Amino acid sequence: MNSSTASEALDRRGLVLAFSAYLIWGAFPFFFKLLSAAGSFEIIGHRVLWTFIFCGLGMLVWGELGHFREVLANRRLFGGLTAAGFLVTVNWSIYVWGVLNDHVVDAALGYFINPLVTVGLAVVVLKESLRTAQKVAVGVGTLAVVVLAIGYGQIPWVALSLAFTFGTYGLLKKQMGGHVSPLVGLTVETTVLAPVALAWLVWLQVSGESNLTSHGPWLTVGLISAGLVTAIPLLLFAAAARRIPLTMIGLIQYVTPTLQFAFGVWFNHEAMPPSRWAGFALVWVALVILTVDSVRASRGPAIVAEVEP
Repeated sequence: MNSSTASEALDRRGLVLAFSAYLIWGAFPFFFKLLSAAGSFEIIGHRVLWTFIFCGLGMLVWGELGHFREVLANRRLFGGLTAAGFLVTVNWSIYVWGVLNDHVVDAALGYFINPLVTVGLAVVVLKESLRTAQKVAVGVGTLAVVVLAIGYGQIPWVALSLAFTFGTYGLLKKQMGGHVSPLVGLTVETTVLAPVALAWLVWLQVSGESNLTSHGPWLTVGLISAGLVTAIPLLLFAAAARRIPLTMIGLIQYVTPTLQFAFGVWFNHEAMPPSRWAGFALVWVALVILTVDSVRASRGPAIVAEVEP
């Protein structure tokens, strides 16, 4: 096999890995709806705890315990990842609450506008300058939020909360650079919160409020598997990012909110009045502008997400 053929094979594998990650993230509404008997806060407790446990087992398998100890000993990295852990847990909590309370379309909107929020944070926090197309995209995205707010009669807080918590999470991860592997990073992020999650789940069990074993084996398996469902797409994404250009990942990332939007509209039957369609249309226009500009820029987009909901 010559070098070009080998490169094409790696690219195809990278595409499969990337699509697999984003397809799993896109299926999250189906998954969390299956766990609805437990309630959003119990689901989050299990998600945090089992993510920590499965990531810890993964570090044993892949020999990353040494790297884990190095990160724990580095105050800057540990502090940054702890802050990131709190942010992503808030993000997870809002997302799961949204799915369980029929705000799936709002959740999808949050991840559609996340690239625009990320660009805005880069300007405000990192003092980066925007190209003309990026300025237009952010302007159109802001107009979309205004249209949606008028249509809703209130600020779309679920969407904005998801976009800003995840955007800030991504910013923290970016500032830490590539010093931490995805597996170790997620383990450290859940290290501080895992004892809190365990205490919460024990309290639920002692008080008779736990649903872990009270709704049959499928709910038990589902709650425990929340950790695997969180960790697996992250690892798939990390493997894909090493094989295909960031520009390609930037395009594929829209698979996730598209699937979630479809679930909210066609399976969950959430209302889509004309004002809502108009707001989404403006968001999609903004994303087209941003994506075309990113593809044209040889350095790739600054809109790639590291971890989904």
